[in-house]
Amino acid sequence: MEFEHQPVLTNEVIWGLNLKPKGVYVDCTLGGGGHSLAILKTQPDCRVVGIDQDLHALDAAGRRLAEFGARVELVHGNFRKLDNILSRLNINAVDGVLMDLGVSSPQLDQAERGFSYQQDARLDMRMDPEQELTAYDLVNKLSKSELARIIREYGEERWATRIAEFIETYRQGQPIETTSQLVSIIKAAIPKKARMDGPHPAKRTFQALRIAVNDELGALAEVLEKVVELLRPKGRLCVITFHSLEDRIVKRFFNRLNNPCTCPPEMPVCSCGKRQLVTVITKRPLTASKAELAVNPRARSAKLRVCERLPKEDI
Repeated sequence: MEFEHQPVLTNEVIWGLNLKPKGVYVDCTLGGGGHSLAILKTQPDCRVVGIDQDLHALDAAGRRLAEFGARVELVHGNFRKLDNILSRLNINAVDGVLMDLGVSSPQLDQAERGFSYQQDARLDMRMDPEQELTAYDLVNKLSKSELARIIREYGEERWATRIAEFIETYRQGQPIETTSQLVSIIKAAIPKKARMDGPHPAKRTFQALRIAVNDELGALAEVLEKVVELLRPKGRLCVITFHSLEDRIVKRFFNRLNNPCTCPPEMPVCSCGKRQLVTVITKRPLTASKAELAVNPRARSAKLRVCERLPKEDI
């Protein structure tokens, strides 16, 4: 299957990055290259470094962006290693960074990847196919309590304990090998009345397992700290999130760097020595327009937050 992915909030991302002539930009989640394509077309003399864990995505993006030649550098890797990746490319500072978090449409649509609860496949969920840990390993090897914790914390699933109990009971007889097996177990665990409203009953559990397999929240927290040090003055960071866990991490990080002072409110003068590093550009996250939602319903949960690195003299 061809890796075709419709990027979300493209116009908002271009606005948020505030592209500069001859700027260097990093697309930390390259996917099919849609956002990078828009960046390269909007600012004809800029340079883009595209990073992705998925070799299929890199291959598709490479073909899509081939016309831009040396203006594009594609890298197979995890964005949590952004500092090392840029160091290998002899880049010590950039003008903008984009992160479009979560799973892409092609990953969901390719049944063999095991991301989707709507298609039968072996439990996998790896964004990087070269990674060893899979969803199969988590579902069959983790303790009941650890499974419940992951489903509760990463999926925000109220029936997490009961789902973990049903998983443990089932795997005592045979391993849970496929997505359809897991979906059946989840449906059996959640009371019928609770399954009648809201999203698909397996949605939260599958989200939780995907996040755990790929350590998505850990990678996000790690890279955010690195990005700020890599941005040039007035360089911008744009982050698109798709669920509250990611958005909460980004919002708190932006707010902490925008207002880092830890002095008691009653103190007339700051004495903690912590200085503001960024300005938050989006006081509220940007979301998809009605026009975009009409052609790309998967954009409905996307939120874009943007911050800008302060000039050195302001720090």
